[in-house]
Amino acid sequence: MRLNPLGHSAVRVSELAFGAAGIGNLFTPVTDAQAGRTVAAAWQAGIRYFDTAPHYGLGLSERRLGEALSNLPRDQYVLSTKVGRLLEPTPTVGDDLANGFAVPATHRRRWDFSAQGVRRSIEESLNRLDVERIDIAYLHDPDDHAEQALTEAYPALEGLRAEGVLGAIGAGMNQAGLLARFIRETDLDVVLLAGRYSLLDQRGLAELLPLAAERGVGVVIGGVFNSGLLADPRPGATYDYTTAPDDLLARALALKTVCERHGVPLRAAALRFPLGHPAVASVLVGARDADQACDAAAMLGHPVPAALWEELKSRALIPPGAPTPEETP
Repeated sequence: MRLNPLGHSAVRVSELAFGAAGIGNLFTPVTDAQAGRTVAAAWQAGIRYFDTAPHYGLGLSERRLGEALSNLPRDQYVLSTKVGRLLEPTPTVGDDLANGFAVPATHRRRWDFSAQGVRRSIEESLNRLDVERIDIAYLHDPDDHAEQALTEAYPALEGLRAEGVLGAIGAGMNQAGLLARFIRETDLDVVLLAGRYSLLDQRGLAELLPLAAERGVGVVIGGVFNSGLLADPRPGATYDYTTAPDDLLARALALKTVCERHGVPLRAAALRFPLGHPAVASVLVGARDADQACDAAAMLGHPVPAALWEELKSRALIPPGAPTPEETP
């Protein structure tokens, strides 16, 4: 699988990245063995970039990912995690389903973008992952904590990058506007934009992606299926984790019809589309089992003719100015 440079950093990421929320028991449980097989399948498919966070399953995702990668050459994969939520033991144990994870709530999450909190978070992640360095550390969802993230958390990450504990610094959110501010005011290497540059939502194209390209900041795109609608558009499908409104469902079905006319699964077009922008280095897709990991790799490699993008533009299903990938063989 093709490796792309991440901004001005020395980090190179595979075009397809593995999102490890699923192996942290997102929504429903998976076993340790299933998690291991999923990561192994991703590796066999050529994926060399793996993303996790303390938030995912209250550290379960980090522990499982670290274990699954432990026997693989450390210099051959890129590992990212996130800061901004500290995990603190709680005396009463319920479940964590309110936060989306099928795990016992042995800990609670506490927002903390202070310098001390960031250093503690990285230290705890290193322990859970059982590694000596992290290739990318993202400021995780700093939407309501922008000032502290900019003035305290970011400088702490800069210090850790200078010490060699981190290879690159990023910020990850579901919105483009604040990410653009981070690019303007810091020396970020990468931003992770979730759900805002897809076949259904191109809000990242207005400011963030051109700014990233201008400043030499790498972009990782998550949420290319918009939480399910672009994977399987049907009544009841989800968009941004709620039931998709009728107008978006109609657009998704129209996209699917055009794709089928060109012999391309909608999932393949959804995965490939963001990579048409020169700032985008990788597309991040979650997987909870080996079949999903293999399917994502297969869809990314599926041939997509230039005529498909041309028809989508002619039917106003994507903006006429949106950059599209070169035709794949």
